[in-house]
Amino acid sequence: MALKLIRIELARTAEFPDGSKKHGYEFVAPLGADGHIDLAEWKRYGQACTMLRFWGDEDDRHGTLVRAKGDRWAFSYEPGDADDEPIHHFASHVFRPGEYVTITEQDGVARPFRVAAVTDPPALKR
Repeated sequence: MALKLIRIELARTAEFPDGSKKHGYEFVAPLGADGHIDLAEWKRYGQACTMLRFWGDEDDRHGTLVRAKGDRWAFSYEPGDADDEPIHHFASHVFRPGEYVTITEQDGVARPFRVAAVTDPPALKR
């Protein structure tokens, strides 16, 4: 199984010109050797694909990585798609440190994030 813990941190924005290590997400996802999400493995281990949103002084939010309508990916906090945060071109992204991904958060703003780390999830570390 190729589950990885991926940490993405807010990249440069008008509000945070240097980005922010205090704003971002950590999520578990199956990655192939090429760094792309492995859909077949996600179908097999999707329930293990949890996520955490950390945002400065706000309370952390927990959810899951889901397939949304139209074969898109999203972070979801509750069943159903009302609270989903779509991830742009997620299937085509390479998840390696230094790469970028855009997420449209619940406030409707699309924000850039930088992949900060890709490691084994704690339960899988040896």
